Amino acid sequence: MNRSPALVRRAAALLLVFALALAAALPGFAAYTMPIETTYPEEAVYLFNLDTGKVILEQNSDQARYVASLTKMMTALLVLESGADLDESITIPEALSQEFKDIQNANGTTLSLRIGETLTRRDLLYGVLVASANDAASVLAYDCAGSLSGFVSRMNARARELGCTNTTFSCVHGLYDYGNSSTAQDLAKIAAACYQNPQYMEIAQTVSYTIPATNYRLSERVLSTTNLMQNPEYEYYRSYVQGMKTGFTTLAGRCFVTFAQQDGHTYGLVLLGSDLDNIYRECAEILDWVFTAFSDRLLVDTSTPLAEVPLTQCRSEDAVELYAAQSVTGYGHASDEITLTFDLPESVRATVAEGQVIGSATVYLDGYEVGKTDLVAHREYVSDFRTDTLSTLLLLPCLLGIILLLGFFTLFCGGSRRSRRARRRR
Repeated sequence: MNRSPALVRRAAALLLVFALALAAALPGFAAYTMPIETTYPEEAVYLFNLDTGKVILEQNSDQARYVASLTKMMTALLVLESGADLDESITIPEALSQEFKDIQNANGTTLSLRIGETLTRRDLLYGVLVASANDAASVLAYDCAGSLSGFVSRMNARARELGCTNTTFSCVHGLYDYGNSSTAQDLAKIAAACYQNPQYMEIAQTVSYTIPATNYRLSERVLSTTNLMQNPEYEYYRSYVQGMKTGFTTLAGRCFVTFAQQDGHTYGLVLLGSDLDNIYRECAEILDWVFTAFSDRLLVDTSTPLAEVPLTQCRSEDAVELYAAQSVTGYGHASDEITLTFDLPESVRATVAEGQVIGSATVYLDGYEVGKTDLVAHREYVSDFRTDTLSTLLLLPCLLGIILLLGFFTLFCGGSRRSRRARRRR
């Protein structure tokens, strides 16, 4: 079995998670003021730019919380990363009898699966991510690791690999709260890894899915997404939303992780501890704000001098003014600070031609590198040697005239003296 695509995606996910961790750790990469007041002050919020890893909003994001069915993100990710054939059918083993009873006793969402029933892994994955079915998560975990406890160990190991520092999984679906917790920051890292997996996103963005009849069920199962923001008839539907995962238990409250993409920019949002009446409103308001508040800006134009370099062999000018050869734009907030670093020579020797490249500039927006440009002179700076040569050439006719006059005067004076001597000899 060739698993190289999975390995590539795993590496890409790790790089993205590293960018998230780096952006959160570096000073100057600060989150912005919350644009809304959440329903409950204790809610956790974490909004980040997926393209750069930049943290946009944070509220209680490092506090450990119960995360309910957001746990299923890791479950689905590990199943997909295992490389197992999704279209292969598996039969639910007797070993899951007690697990099914526990899920039922906890009033967990299920597909009403039965011991001995046969389904494909793909159908079960849709059950996990579209309908948030707890029994489907348990079946996939047991199939992948041979035991639920063994799969939980893999979940915790993968979380550590992704850089999660405050995450502990104790079950495969999140229905049992105690011992199963994470933070908004850690969930963002897990979500970023999920986003890098095309199969995960294909399933997570599905609004409706039909599981065909099985050996234990004569009728189809029609699944509808638990993510109401993907429902065009819902008040807070947003076309830019790219589904990820919802969650709910009494202790965790309403939880939601989603991605949103518009005009080529992608954001990830984690929100924990809200309620059903407000969670999607809060998410819609936050995402509407970020797509309004952030835009492409002109950071450097070609008509404003950016730097100077000392000029030698030119008495009329001390330095060369340098301008950007190309304008530089960047995506950011109106309050983001623009900074530049320069790569310049210590000095430059005249003559300098108009348009001559002399060094370069790197442009940063809120501490993030957004572009580079060459630096050029906008006019000619003439050297002293060239000026002195020109002056000398202009003086030559005068010098020649003076020489001719001197010669004529010498000849005239010399001729007069010879004439006087000749008269005296006579």
